[in-house]
Amino acid sequence: MAGRGQQPLPACFAGLGAGSPRPRQKRGGMFCSVEDAFDNKTLDLASLGAPRPGSPPGPAAPPPGAAGPGEPPAGRPQSDRLLIKGGKIVNDDQSFYADVYVEDGLIKQIGENLIVPGGVKTIDAYGQLVMPGGIDVHTRLRAPVMGLTSADDFYQGTKAALAGGTTMIIDHVCPDAGTSLLAAYEQWRGSADSQACCDYSLHVDVPRWHESLKEELEALVKDKGVNSFLVFMAYKDKLQCTDGQMYEIFCIIRDLGAIAQVHAENGDIIDEEQKRLLELGITGPEGHVLSRPEEVEAEAVYRAITIAKQANCPLYITKIMSRGAADVLAQAKRKGTVVYGEPITASLGADGSHYWSKNWAKAAAFVTSPPISPDPTTPEHLTSLLSCGDLQVAGSAHCTFTTAQKAVGKDNFTLIPEGTNGIEERMSIIWEKCVVSGKMDENDFVAVTSTNAAKIFNCYPRKGRVAVGADADLVLWNPKATKIISAKTHNLNVEYNIFEGTECHGVPTVVVSQGRVVLEDGNLFVTQGSGRFIPRKTFPDFVYKRIKARNRLAEVHGVPRGLYDGPVHDVLASAKAVAPTPASRIAPCAGKAQAPPVRNLHQSGFSLSGSQADDHIARRTAQKIIAPPGGRSNITSLS
Repeated sequence: MAGRGQQPLPACFAGLGAGSPRPRQKRGGMFCSVEDAFDNKTLDLASLGAPRPGSPPGPAAPPPGAAGPGEPPAGRPQSDRLLIKGGKIVNDDQSFYADVYVEDGLIKQIGENLIVPGGVKTIDAYGQLVMPGGIDVHTRLRAPVMGLTSADDFYQGTKAALAGGTTMIIDHVCPDAGTSLLAAYEQWRGSADSQACCDYSLHVDVPRWHESLKEELEALVKDKGVNSFLVFMAYKDKLQCTDGQMYEIFCIIRDLGAIAQVHAENGDIIDEEQKRLLELGITGPEGHVLSRPEEVEAEAVYRAITIAKQANCPLYITKIMSRGAADVLAQAKRKGTVVYGEPITASLGADGSHYWSKNWAKAAAFVTSPPISPDPTTPEHLTSLLSCGDLQVAGSAHCTFTTAQKAVGKDNFTLIPEGTNGIEERMSIIWEKCVVSGKMDENDFVAVTSTNAAKIFNCYPRKGRVAVGADADLVLWNPKATKIISAKTHNLNVEYNIFEGTECHGVPTVVVSQGRVVLEDGNLFVTQGSGRFIPRKTFPDFVYKRIKARNRLAEVHGVPRGLYDGPVHDVLASAKAVAPTPASRIAPCAGKAQAPPVRNLHQSGFSLSGSQADDHIARRTAQKIIAPPGGRSNITSLS
């Protein structure tokens, strides 16, 4: 695994963007050509550290016979030198026309009339947009559910991602009961390293509190390149954290410089509603959404934001599915709270009316948590908030199960494995719902599908930008092409597609991953196991600049005053307030060692006759204090 480490970037990476064309002014429409857009765009290849003739070649092509279905046939040439000509480069903050030269998996030059070596593969990008590859921040390609594993593993899932224009995923590690976070991380790395077709990174879920949690989180941050951890507010008696546990975990995450993520639903209410509905005889998929009304998501989002704010910890809410939850988050963000929201492909492009379908298999295909809202206006509302910046990132939460796997819950909706598709459709759905509708321009599209994720999770500008020195993960996007989503043509291992029949205007025509063409002319050329793990450092500036500033202002001080020696009303000893200690702030947790009880002699019923348990402790003569330290108080009278 050590051999799969991150390769050092050239010296030019430190000054990323210094030689790029200057940002253009947006005027005249989102696809307009801007005069003088090419100033300072031709770059000196020698100064960028490009390999000299005779230098070692890039990564070798996979050996013959290693290709699977949909992979390049044996002997197909794989070029590490690409020249993308005539396209319109689109970043989150600027658009301009220029050519791009790629070598050894990195972007080496951007400009016009580039001087490139011979034998370069040229890609015609006229009339197309050249964008950074998509980053899907939420996938579950190895999710363990009741002994089942998701239908799309790291190979099939990343293959589908590349088909849709996504060149990096961040998958969730979810440890089984009794498995440590570190052991689960190694299991995920083993699976992904051998199967993934594109670059990937990992979040780690925290399914339960235990005494060594802090040490495990520190090890993952310092040694494993993980900077994001998720806690659950739902799944009572399985994964759910108490508010006190969340506060303590958030404090640990803040001190480590990581990102706290939350699955926000009120697990206690859901548990009671599930019991009530089953008693009423409601066992089908409609019971899933009925037991999870919109209010339980909105309330949990508000509570998570409150706890994170008190801990001064940056918060990332996964799977924003309802209007109420999105509005709570948007309101908090407008007040300055450091919180980020993630709608997913399903909440942006589907609706929950299908839970009442007469076809059980179709209804079950939509089961996920929080559920897709049955309110038909929700997708429109979420796309509006995503377009205006109140929501920042769009993931897929891709976690698929076959109909046979879903049928485990055919007689009890609480047993239906949760998850929907979306990894392949994500970018086309967002383009259709946000850009085609006029809510976004192409720069905003790049921000919510790639750049914002790279900034929040600290892999920018290596990922999420078309610039010299960045990884050559690129998508050529044709805004005029169309496709109709169908289970008959998707690259997934499931029978249903929840976006079945949706027509999308805007599709990827060429996808470049690690400097290699993996999608061209509708054909996929992927290599199993070629994906690299991308470690992420802590304290991303995009997130922690405001947190650090608030830490400096967060110091609290007591008010200096004299001692009170006036009258005190007598109360029962049991009613006296006890000052909280650091250990008593947190509610008792399963698996967390409790401090032994301390005997309080003032409240005990011991007898004055006979020997006492503490007779061996020496006592000193009592002394009467005439005046308290600092002199007599001046508040002896309350009048």
